[in-house]
Amino acid sequence: MAAHANNYPKLHNAAWPGVVGKGSPGAEPAIDLDTMIRLTAAAEFEGIKFDGFDLFLFDPHVNIDASDDDLARLADKARKVNMNVGSVVAPVWPPCGGGPALGGPEDRKNFLAMVQKGCRIGRRLREMGVRPCGVVRIDSACGVEDWYKDPEGNQKRIAETFREACKIAEDNGEKLAAEGEICWGGMHSWKRMVQLLEMVNRPQTLGFQADMAHTLLYLMGYNAPEDAILPAGFDWADSEKFFQAYKQLADALRPWTIDFHVAQNDATVHGSGTHDKTGRHCLPKDPNGKLDIVKCAGFWLRDDKGQPARKIRHLCWDGCMFPNAVMMQAQTWNDILAAMVAVRDAHGWTE
Repeated sequence: MAAHANNYPKLHNAAWPGVVGKGSPGAEPAIDLDTMIRLTAAAEFEGIKFDGFDLFLFDPHVNIDASDDDLARLADKARKVNMNVGSVVAPVWPPCGGGPALGGPEDRKNFLAMVQKGCRIGRRLREMGVRPCGVVRIDSACGVEDWYKDPEGNQKRIAETFREACKIAEDNGEKLAAEGEICWGGMHSWKRMVQLLEMVNRPQTLGFQADMAHTLLYLMGYNAPEDAILPAGFDWADSEKFFQAYKQLADALRPWTIDFHVAQNDATVHGSGTHDKTGRHCLPKDPNGKLDIVKCAGFWLRDDKGQPARKIRHLCWDGCMFPNAVMMQAQTWNDILAAMVAVRDAHGWTE
């Protein structure tokens, strides 16, 4: 067995690839939570196992109105495989019972209701002793096209809604992380994402969830060409220019980053089922992948002086919208775990 001294950040797998973009007409069927937990628990790389899993709080995985008894059973499932729960995703979107953060009073009421329910589940799992770290993940729950109808007014409304969400999170002892994706209005470019975080101005409660697949699309200005850092037709062989651009992006968002998804992307977008097109998640060894995963992760996980920041206590692999056949292969998760161990070896620490 190779020596892997670092034991932080903890290594988690996302369970939501079993449901996001699945189960709707024309999409693949959902993969149940028990199966996703089993696949995660079975993965191994040089004697190292996953430490936990992150959750989407929506059926068929976890009902957003789950009772304490339901959550106790979920906690038992985690304990039985020696894993913890990490970050949880609040179902803030209209089809899930939420509403757009830029909408009218009823929409925003529905959005905040889902934040409240998500924070309650996060708090209860923490109190049950199976969730030592993690955030409640949110986004603006609105498309880019609707946002562009009134950019500045809509950005102000989203910020107002997020500030209300922060009050809810604080009441539950939780932190919120906004996951920047090109498909969410007001969060669809790196500049707008920074602007929104600054407008909310609650750094103790609301931070940024950096996903390596989604943030690569920020560089390209997909859905926001005015904010592109890399030029159209960029030559991906020009590594010097790429890393200059990547550093600019990470430097702007790293101060806000409180949650992190390790991922690979091939500079394309992908949508499935009811999920809009967003940064395509690829396997770590994808020959078309544009990211040196370990090197790029360092831009987020190290501080301005180049030292491990020790700010993010668990990393999560996001395999969102992976084909079911890929997810059912044990080697998929072994390879993913190997990539995550390499990130921790390079940028982690020991406690």
